[in-house]
Amino acid sequence: MMDIKRKKLIYRSNYRGFKEVDLILGGFANKYMNELSDHDVDLFEELLNCKDHDVYGWITGKIAIPDDYNTDLFYRIKSFEPIK
Repeated sequence: MMDIKRKKLIYRSNYRGFKEVDLILGGFANKYMNELSDHDVDLFEELLNCKDHDVYGWITGKIAIPDDYNTDLFYRIKSFEPIK
């Protein structure tokens, strides 16, 4: 069973206000949050504290990914396809 922190992160990732980022982060969280290590959950939470336009720029490759977010988790998120 998911703990409260994971549930809150799923909610936050789905209702950020920037639809494209909601679909990517929310879809990823909905699908994989239970599988993430505690460390990756912390990294995901840090990512949610970033501005939507920055996150979207990193995902699309229009903005260089800062070292703090250049992680395996971010590349998993970046390769996630929210709609099939």
